[in-house]
Parts: sequence; C-alpha cells; structure tokens
Amino acid sequence: MMLSIMALRTSNPTLSDKTFNRYAYLTGASPETLMTVNGTLNKCLILATLAVATGIIGWFLAATNPTIAIPALVGSSVLGFIVCLTTCFKAEWSPTTAPIYAALEGVALGVISQILNAAYPGIAIQAAFITAATMLFMLGLYRSGVLRATPLFKKVVIISTLSIVAVYLVSFIAFAFGTRVPYLNDATPIGIGISLVICVVAALNFILDFDRIEKGAQNGAPKFMEWYAAFGLMVTVFWLYVEVLRLLAKMRR
Repeated sequence: MMLSIMALRTSNPTLSDKTFNRYAYLTGASPETLMTVNGTLNKCLILATLAVATGIIGWFLAATNPTIAIPALVGSSVLGFIVCLTTCFKAEWSPTTAPIYAALEGVALGVISQILNAAYPGIAIQAAFITAATMLFMLGLYRSGVLRATPLFKKVVIISTLSIVAVYLVSFIAFAFGTRVPYLNDATPIGIGISLVICVVAALNFILDFDRIEKGAQNGAPKFMEWYAAFGLMVTVFWLYVEVLRLLAKMRR
C-alpha cells in the first residue's frame, strides 16, 4: 500500500493544479460536462465503499487463511502501485482505474488491519474512526477558512511529505540489505513521536486536496476529472489510515 503513496511526486500530484489546467475546458462548455465538487464527493463515496467492501474480503482472507495473507498483501499492493502510476499518467482512464485502485488497496488495508487487530484487538476500528474524524475535521478547518492552501502552506506540506517519502525509501532499501533506519519503526517515545508527525503531515495534505478539487471545479475541468480527483483524495485517506495504524500499534506495544 505504501508503494502507491510513494509513487506520488508531490504532496499529492494526482491533484496538481497543472493536471486540472491541462484538461480544463474552454469557456462556454456545457455545465453537465464539467467537474463539480459535489460530483467529486460522490465519486469519493463510491471509491470508499468499494475499498471497504474489498477490505472486508481481505480481512476474512487473512483471518481464515493466514498462509496467503502476506502474498495477498504484497500482490494487491504491487498491483495497486501499478494502477496508481497508470492513473497518474492517464487521468482520462480514471473512471476505470480509480475503482480498480480502490479495490486493490482495500484488500491490502483489510489484510494489514486484520494482522494488526489480531495482535492489538480493536486497533482497526480505532484507526478507521480517527482517520474519518481527522478528514472531517480538516474539511471543517478548510471550509471555515482557518486553514487555507497559501503558497507558504503548500511549500511546507510538500517539502514535509517528500521528506517522509525519502525516509521510507531509505528504510525500504536498508531493509533489503538487512539493516534498518533507527527509531522509524520503534515503539519508543522518539518512534511514536515520528509517527505522530507523519500523521499530522498526512492530515495537512487534506487541505491541499480540498483546495485543488475546488479549483479544479472552478477552472472547468471535464467530468472525468471527478474520478481523478476522488482517486487523489483516497490516496491521502489510505495513507493516513496506515500511519494511524502504525502509531496505535507502537503505542500498544
């Protein structure tokens, strides 16, 4: 699942301003052919429902047949990464690729959730609640104007996110060579603090997502960009959920 997140080239390039501007329609286009905020939210609900449905499948798959849990996790994550890249480069395919991505990531999240929930009962529902509450809280801050995607805000969040991606890449390479990055996965005060910071950065990405979705609708992006924008927002949701799981697991060790 983290592979899909690491594929992103900015804080969330799937929702970059350039993407929307590249597909923006000329003034005077028929309104029903244009992207809307409500339409994007509806697509988000569809993708979230699909992810939950396949997540349940992944959960019971891992619970009833543990021997295939890891292969299912790796397979769905790798395929999700491929579909993520495909969607980033072929936004017009997003009405098809976004649901596929959500389904694959749902399986991966279901497996991860079951494995951690077996070790720490109740952690999955806690992570889901915190993720949903955080997204709604950030939406409230955005809609009220308390947090806005100013140039400085964007720069800080993007740099912070890219730094996290770099650390994860270094950790992955270190693991491949039989070593590890200190503190990153430790259940120590420093390790917990690192996870908390990552969760905060992931949450701040919602502000950028909301801003870009709103601007995409204002710029007259075509209808299929609703699926593309929903896909980008779900990437942030999935990332935050995984990071909250990691944080809670560290706190329960």
